[in-house]
Amino acid sequence: QVQLVESGGGLVQAGGSLRLSCAASGRPLSSYGMGWFRQAPGKEREFVACLNWSGGNPDYGDSVVGRFTISRDNAKNTVYLQMNSLKPEDTAVYYCAARPVSGSRYSGRYDYWGQGTQVTVSS
Repeated sequence: QVQLVESGGGLVQAGGSLRLSCAASGRPLSSYGMGWFRQAPGKEREFVACLNWSGGNPDYGDSVVGRFTISRDNAKNTVYLQMNSLKPEDTAVYYCAARPVSGSRYSGRYDYWGQGTQVTVSS
């Protein structure tokens, strides 16, 4: 089992930045692909970013490409999401997720999920 805990969310003005962290326990993250997803009220869960077990093959959702960066530090068992140039439409609960080896755009392919962290971007 892998337990995931997100942190770093909060309230920020449009144009600002936040860095989310996803800390894992239970097993080393080094063999897992990781993803970030988000869900706004009344909307479906949306793919944000993912990368593979070594930090390679990063992939981003169309709405965040060029603004968000996913990274990982396997020595710290932590994955990050650096969010720049934030917009009000980025407001959502952000979740990290883990699956063996490679990341994926599809939430159904992930085995483990965190509880989420709220990001609110004011205009």
